Amino acid sequence: MPFARLSSATTPTCHIGLGLAAVGRPGYINLGRDRDLGEDRGVDALRERTHELLDAAYAQGVRYFDAARSYGRSEEFLAGWLAAHPEIDDIVVGSKWGYTYTAEWTTDAERHEVKDHGVETYERQRAETTALLGDRLDLYQIHSVTPDSPALTDKDLHARLAEAAAQGVTVGFSTSGPAQADAIRAALAVTVEGEPLFRTVQSTYNVLETSAAPALAEAHDAGLTVIVKEGMANGRLAVPHAPRELTAVAEETGLGCDAVALAVILRQPWAGVVLSGAATVDQLASNLHAAVVDLGEDQLTRLAALAEDPRAYWERRGQLPWH
Repeated sequence: MPFARLSSATTPTCHIGLGLAAVGRPGYINLGRDRDLGEDRGVDALRERTHELLDAAYAQGVRYFDAARSYGRSEEFLAGWLAAHPEIDDIVVGSKWGYTYTAEWTTDAERHEVKDHGVETYERQRAETTALLGDRLDLYQIHSVTPDSPALTDKDLHARLAEAAAQGVTVGFSTSGPAQADAIRAALAVTVEGEPLFRTVQSTYNVLETSAAPALAEAHDAGLTVIVKEGMANGRLAVPHAPRELTAVAEETGLGCDAVALAVILRQPWAGVVLSGAATVDQLASNLHAAVVDLGEDQLTRLAALAEDPRAYWERRGQLPWH
């Protein structure tokens, strides 16, 4: 398991990873992203920004980097950074397949990505990922599995994924939607020749959306590495959108709302890696303060009260505009 490198690391920020969804393409659903990125969303501008973030993250102890085929040119940007730093050999690189980016580098596309978990899409996107990341790819995840996903029952696909695992690539999956817990439990039951297929799970968990926690604990107990995404709820937990109680706790700690929100996740015993989705170097630095946030029981109780019904949470997420 490549994540053993992180568990043996000495810096606490190794348990915070960097996700590239917000900087690999010009449009995304994070609140405030239009302000963060400014007007220049050209390929060269976002490549430069991505490399700056990767430089800053690595210098501050981050060792997991997460991309996807649907994150525009995120794999390409990451591959270019890796090529420029051949001396770096202590990181874990993950990517995802299952969505195809269709926005053609615009922010107002009718559809920004198209989902398909079929074998043909896997083979095509695996070849595309390999062409960019080659043997630097440690983890390949099915993107956004839901309980009705054919990826949970397609034996041909399972055989292809098991072949990738035999070649040294760790196989995982991510989840989304109000039934994440059901998807996680269904994936835990997938086996090939009696052996579990998946070794990692990446799910949405934050102080507003906590419904996957019991299933993530089960996944951890089953030996999977748990990666947490959307810890900032796509910007809903950042200033100026943060709930009043989160703002109050942040003021008490003397740190940012983002650091507090991510610190809550880091406290979960099943959380292996918590992703920062920072779009700027300053945001990244603030996110990394999560590793030193000290929260009392009263503060944790107040923050726990922010949890929403998962159906309401995901309905609101689906209404966020692409910036």
